[in-house]
Amino acid sequence: MLSVTDPKPFPPCPNPFNMAAYVLGRADVMPDKVAVAVVSDTHVERMSYGQLVSAVRGTGAGLLQAGCVPGDKILLRLGNTIDFPIAYLGALGVGLVPIPTSAVLKANEVAEIIAQMQPRITLRDPEVASAPGAPEIGLATLRAMRTLPPAPWDLGDPERLGYVVYTSGTAGMPRAVGHAHRAIWARQMMHQGWYGLQQNDVLMHAGAFNWTYTLGTGLMDPWSVGATALIPAPGTPPEALGAFLDWHRGTLFAAAPGVYRQMLARGTLPPLPTLRHGLSAGEKLPPTTQEAWMQATGTPIFEAYGLSECSTFISSSPDAPCAPDALGRPQPGRHVAIVGAHGPVPLEDVGDISVHRSDPGLMLGYVNHPEETHARFQGEWFLTGDLGRMSADGQIRYLGRNDDMMNAGGYRVSPIEVEAVVSKAQGVASVGVAEVEVKPGVRVIVAFYTSDTPLDEDALHTYVQPKLAPYKHPRAYIRIDQMPTGANGKLQRRRLPLFWPKNTKAH
Repeated sequence: MLSVTDPKPFPPCPNPFNMAAYVLGRADVMPDKVAVAVVSDTHVERMSYGQLVSAVRGTGAGLLQAGCVPGDKILLRLGNTIDFPIAYLGALGVGLVPIPTSAVLKANEVAEIIAQMQPRITLRDPEVASAPGAPEIGLATLRAMRTLPPAPWDLGDPERLGYVVYTSGTAGMPRAVGHAHRAIWARQMMHQGWYGLQQNDVLMHAGAFNWTYTLGTGLMDPWSVGATALIPAPGTPPEALGAFLDWHRGTLFAAAPGVYRQMLARGTLPPLPTLRHGLSAGEKLPPTTQEAWMQATGTPIFEAYGLSECSTFISSSPDAPCAPDALGRPQPGRHVAIVGAHGPVPLEDVGDISVHRSDPGLMLGYVNHPEETHARFQGEWFLTGDLGRMSADGQIRYLGRNDDMMNAGGYRVSPIEVEAVVSKAQGVASVGVAEVEVKPGVRVIVAFYTSDTPLDEDALHTYVQPKLAPYKHPRAYIRIDQMPTGANGKLQRRRLPLFWPKNTKAH
């Protein structure tokens, strides 16, 4: 048996189609229901579905009045406020192509994006860094557009370019990923294949709006079914999120693994009687974090795997839970395989986690880089660059990035596997494992960890010794103040060797 699914075809996206019109399609039947609430310790800003669709369509009208025409690219330099999704959907609604970007980017980084994308205009919060190269519309003007008469939806080919997002850059320079309007249609496979999403849900997401995980899971998907989205106000610390979930009767909570770890580490969580479960994506969820969350809240966390090029397509769900060490199963309707040099490999063999080019959620390509787009395909399969294996029951286990794999005496070693063991050692708060060149021509596996106090290195060696084959053992354990992460909370393993102290000896 080969590591490949054979799903029933997913219903095709309607034609003509508009992503924003689809997302806000429930507004007419529930105009007074709360679509979104921005919550803080002192204030709650609510917006109904009627108010949201009016703001989105008014913004679209304002952008057209500013001289934009369908197909123009619009750069978003906005903070983590309600202004972001309104501008994003407003642009999409009238056929413009929004480019959401992280508010923490520096001016030089924004300048590179402007040079690459040549946006027609930049929508900018003055508190967010930007760069010259495109006319700017400030936040006050952008907000004033919401009251304009609504622009009609720009309906068209669902295959046309809808929006552009940037990859995290964990495997090199960030790439501009172009997605079609039909990408939102594909997200229906996540509603039951991961979330268990219902119209009466109140979903809180802890993440920046430029990240597709936040925009999709935190806002677009709840709105598309008529649910309510909770947005923590900018600057909300992780330790406050539990209280917000409690006060506002949250039923679903979505975050990256790092946020869960911080919430658990920074105080006792309040009772969460309305919470059904958590959702996790962005990086592999450590089993220890999952177990600690279950002990603290009595609710499970369902994990999903995806990437900027295809969002999530493998997951665990309330209807189909998976083993703690597994990513999950391909969502219903997804055509997924574990691919080797000659195509899908046998069950339990290691290969590249791949999705078929026919998947409606798959990108159109890397903008202005057709050769890079072509290089990511092997025949009909899009290669994620992540290694995994599929069991007979369809569960897929993640073994790390292809280019994160370490070499130990000729053996390929997954950092994920080593991290899973070291993370359970007493006193270890978090851990990242990488291959380090300790002297010219000599590279060894090193575990970098955080802890309240320095740990005995011999004790760590003793703990790991019976749990991993000798060639997988870290040769050194280095305590650091905090793990290097990107703006979205992902561990940046390539930066770990920078923490290697000079003159340190490895075992």
